[in-house]
Amino acid sequence: MAIRSLEKCAGDVARRLTRSGQVKVTFRERLEYVAVRGVLAFLGWLPHRLARALGAALAALAYLFWPRLGRVGLLNLRMAFPEWAERRRRQTLFGVFQNFGRMLADFSQFPRLKSSNIDELIVYDGFEHFERARAQGKGVLFLTAHFGNWELSSFAHGLYGFPCHFVVRELDNPLIGALVNRYRSLSGGHPIEKRDFAFQALRAFQRGEAVGVLIDQNMLEPEGVFVDFFGRAASTTPGPARLARKTGVPIVMGLVIFDRQLGKYRLRFDPVHWITGDDPEEEIRVNTQNFTRLIEDAARRHPDHWLWVHRRWKTRPPGEPPLYPF
Repeated sequence: MAIRSLEKCAGDVARRLTRSGQVKVTFRERLEYVAVRGVLAFLGWLPHRLARALGAALAALAYLFWPRLGRVGLLNLRMAFPEWAERRRRQTLFGVFQNFGRMLADFSQFPRLKSSNIDELIVYDGFEHFERARAQGKGVLFLTAHFGNWELSSFAHGLYGFPCHFVVRELDNPLIGALVNRYRSLSGGHPIEKRDFAFQALRAFQRGEAVGVLIDQNMLEPEGVFVDFFGRAASTTPGPARLARKTGVPIVMGLVIFDRQLGKYRLRFDPVHWITGDDPEEEIRVNTQNFTRLIEDAARRHPDHWLWVHRRWKTRPPGEPPLYPF
């Protein structure tokens, strides 16, 4: 009965996407959707503590049986922390996978989270910085990264009474993409497709609203600017800096940190100061570098929070050889 129900849901979503002209859904994508929806539904049905325990077990299995991600993670950690012993790198990488398991469990519980119980999972830290930026009435550019439980940041912010827009990348499977965005939007937030970032963000700022954007992924060479990240050139999106320069919108950095003493997350806000310059393109590059430095500082303080399994240095400056042999 449960499988037939999930299959029906997959069919319903596929028909909606097809009617809207967005995409033609394959049989494989329907099967993937049924699997993902089933996992989320099962974890969401469990008590939160038990869901986290199961998420941790799944993460440990992924660490053992997903060797490609492990190879990328270890290589990244060797480049970022050459002074570390290999054992410490492996422990950090295992912590990254455990963070994935905790994220999956927490994400599955989004339908249960309300304004009345969100503080059991996450609390504010430095909220006055966001409030000061919001009070200017220009909107807020909310910079974040694949750090800690990044899916929880905008979701919790919405339940606390400050729903925001957030930039998302279109997933390969449109059914799963629609499902994930539905969960993300349960607290009042609004997804913005990456290709529509500039236009939609400008409209949001005109209404005095906040827009969150992840700024720590590798960009293809025509789209990115090279800035330093852990001592190596990293192709990075200049979009947020361009938008901030054009609009004068205040900027805050928002990262979700798991506080083991509290047993819950902290959504930490910090102000980001704009660095002015004479040359517009250099000003954009300098501020993109500053944004990236803040991410590096956070990753150094909490190394098991950042997404080391991402090939952050894949795009190389002209003439440089690739860093990833796989």
